Amino acid sequence: MAAGLKIAVIGGGSSYTPEIVEGFIRNYEQMPIRELWFVDIEEGKHKLEIVGNLAKRMVQQAGLPIEVHLTLDRRQAIEGADFVTTQMRVGLLAARKLDEHIPIMNGVIGQETTGPGGMMKALRTVPVILDICRDIEELAPNAWMLNFTNPAGIVTEAVLKHSKVKTVGLCNSPINFQKFLAKEYGVSEKEVLAEFVGINHLHWVTSAIVNGEEKMPELLDGGKSYTAKNVPTFGWDADFIRSLQAIPTYYLKYFYMTDTMFADMLASLEKDGTRADVVSRVEEELFELYKDENLAEKPKQLEQRGGAYYSEAAVNLMTSIYNDRHDIQTLNVANGNIYDFLPADASIEVNCVVTGQGPIPLAPQKVPSHVKGLMHAVKVYEQLTIEAAITGDRGIALQALVHHPLVPSVTVAKKLLDEMLEANKKYLPAFFKPETVL
Repeated sequence: MAAGLKIAVIGGGSSYTPEIVEGFIRNYEQMPIRELWFVDIEEGKHKLEIVGNLAKRMVQQAGLPIEVHLTLDRRQAIEGADFVTTQMRVGLLAARKLDEHIPIMNGVIGQETTGPGGMMKALRTVPVILDICRDIEELAPNAWMLNFTNPAGIVTEAVLKHSKVKTVGLCNSPINFQKFLAKEYGVSEKEVLAEFVGINHLHWVTSAIVNGEEKMPELLDGGKSYTAKNVPTFGWDADFIRSLQAIPTYYLKYFYMTDTMFADMLASLEKDGTRADVVSRVEEELFELYKDENLAEKPKQLEQRGGAYYSEAAVNLMTSIYNDRHDIQTLNVANGNIYDFLPADASIEVNCVVTGQGPIPLAPQKVPSHVKGLMHAVKVYEQLTIEAAITGDRGIALQALVHHPLVPSVTVAKKLLDEMLEANKKYLPAFFKPETVL
């Protein structure tokens, strides 16, 4: 067989694809790719062709011997792959709009990765991801699956629990903080190291080392924080951050600043639409750019999408596994005995040493006692959500929703569950089994 790696990208028609292609090109010397397969479904065929042709132009301009394949045949793409990455959205952006709009109309935070919206995204996604895993088990049993599909923590945990696939979950939030920290002190990213405590989209930075010096007290006193395009930039309360003794991820604004965030969401919905509506407009602009046959590089406008730098994180991880680098990256992996207040098979987001055999999680130096309760509560919701996604049990789904900290009551949870399940009916066969005719 010819030398080089085979990589399959599930959800290849994504607007993020040019970023991962750029990463593959930049890292070709360390990770020589022979075949790059982009897979999508029939509904995404048009976008797959547009972005796939851009990928071909990028590879051609770089002068690299990478074969770029576009296909709707997932099994053909997965067979013999060394790495499989998932960056898909079951139900496309239309489903995301429902995930955001319906909760807001019911007085609850509407967000695609947490709360009722995050739960619906998980219910649609988990069965599909596990179906992909069955193909990987059969056709590429030695492959690593790198999951960027949100809600990344829930999806990664479902794979860890219900398949034999070697998997790691990724998020762009940690790499965003590393870039923020390096920029803040005018150093390269290799000169900074942050420690993360938590689970996906629910983590706290408890240590920020720059050239060997701990900068956390300085950052806390200065009220420094970081954000992303997909989360409003409201500032944190300075007294709260100092007493927290950690820098929360921007996703924690939904929990710590619920009233402010909800008011902003409601105003946005009534004016220009939610983040899903904004992303739809950004994507239309991006795909118009991608169509340009003279374009052979990632356009700057891609950074307006909320997941900027996610592909950089994905390529870093692949390169480190392939080269057995033993560097430190922040990843979603099984808890094991890192947090004694969470189950061993829970997915957590923590610094890991990345080896050729996969990531080895590092126990944080300190876990603030006042964050443990929120971590545990959200993890219970996540575990119930996985069970509901697999069984289609409405009772378990109700328990998941009721026990999410952003849902105010059983009454609201029941109303939301009924409305959102019905709105997602075609993507939830486990919840809408055909009646047996006697």
